Amino acid sequence: MSLFRDDGIVLRTQKLGEADRIITLLTRGHGRVRAVARGVRRTKSKFGARLEPFSHVDVQFFARGSELVGRGLPLCTQSETIAPYGGGIVTDYARYTAGTAMLETAERFTDHEGEPAVQQYLLLVGGLRTLARGEHAPHLVLDAFLLRSLAVGGYAPSFDDCAKCGMPGPNRFFSVAAGGSVCADCRVPGSVVPSPGALALLGALLTGDWESADACEARYVREGSGLVSAYLHWHMERGLRSLRYVEKT
Repeated sequence: MSLFRDDGIVLRTQKLGEADRIITLLTRGHGRVRAVARGVRRTKSKFGARLEPFSHVDVQFFARGSELVGRGLPLCTQSETIAPYGGGIVTDYARYTAGTAMLETAERFTDHEGEPAVQQYLLLVGGLRTLARGEHAPHLVLDAFLLRSLAVGGYAPSFDDCAKCGMPGPNRFFSVAAGGSVCADCRVPGSVVPSPGALALLGALLTGDWESADACEARYVREGSGLVSAYLHWHMERGLRSLRYVEKT
């Protein structure tokens, strides 16, 4: 029997029995972890409110073995709030739907429990912090998060040079199957011809050029979001359930 301590983001919760919950977290040191939090649904629970989606928490786990993730679920025995991002997210529909899609994406990109995913963890913390503070439009924050999650997962799209032959861009065509922008010689069936403004926006979101992204026209934002969604669905093999509820400008 061992005690573990880690900080993480609460991704989702599930009811268990009459008073317990199963909490799914993305942690810094152990990746995705599921744990049982006993009694948190009781009104007298001391830390139930801290274990809600979007919360950044410092958690202590009790596991029956030398590893945190084993045959049975560990117990969440203590929780301290690091940052209550949910307070700045759940009161606004656009932020809430974008944030929910970010949580689902983070869970999908961490397939195996107990495997560290530090880059994805840091990306999620930064994304939720930006979303909660209202620094940028929620749909732009979400698209930037999705693009960077894809990059962390090894699926970084190209929005300038040809994704197949490396021909310097800008290139006219875009193919989700080929990995992004492609030249005329590498064009494959199903390629589309997006506007240069949409590709420039996506490139800005991927690299963190928020000045350019915030100034982008609404038509390019809508077009860019469509490309991000198509690219994400292709590489994840199935879509995000929460993405359909996200507001687009």
